[in-house]
Amino acid sequence: MSMHTLYNLVTGPLAWAAFAIFIGGMLAKFIYLTYLAKKKDPTVFAYLSTKHVIRSWFMWSVPFVAKNWRLRPLFTVVTFAFHISLLAAPIFLMAHVMMWSEGVLGISFWTLPDQVADWMTVIVIVCCVYFAVRRMIVPEAKYVTDIKDFLMLILVALPFITGFLAYHQIGDYKVMIILHIVSGEVWLAMIPFTWLGHMILGPMVRGYMGSEFGAVRHVKDW
Repeated sequence: MSMHTLYNLVTGPLAWAAFAIFIGGMLAKFIYLTYLAKKKDPTVFAYLSTKHVIRSWFMWSVPFVAKNWRLRPLFTVVTFAFHISLLAAPIFLMAHVMMWSEGVLGISFWTLPDQVADWMTVIVIVCCVYFAVRRMIVPEAKYVTDIKDFLMLILVALPFITGFLAYHQIGDYKVMIILHIVSGEVWLAMIPFTWLGHMILGPMVRGYMGSEFGAVRHVKDW
């Protein structure tokens, strides 16, 4: 198989498959978790409060507002830098927007300057190293860590490492760009089936906690 054919494969059918698995998997996970929550506690949705759900989401989305954020300042800075860069760089990178506008999505939107996206890429890689080291030396993190967690960190970092190498033309560009695309598609498809799916579970748990603490106990959950 030629590199051109392989490129068309990973940017065409494999890209659509990755998006389909991601969207379908996240919907299935949301439905399953909703069903499971209702099954274990039939009253769980009775006291959900939109006001307290939104308030909890907001308070935990702002650095150093919640007490746990203030107790671990370095972890807080790294966590927010990681998540902002992890989302912004792939979505708003000019090369990605051009690819989506020309084929996959057919739409175009605002883009980040290449230099900013480049720095965000470095931030994600450095943060992955930090999280790996933290899982090895912090007792409470080490206790719940196994080899799968380190493999997932590698999987998260790999699209950014290969993208950085491709952008700076380090190594064989064609190989790096294909590895970049494939690793990104694997990462996207794996989200619903790994702890990366906390993007669904996290808001659900936070909404539950916000409602229970705010609407039932009348205390802060942050």
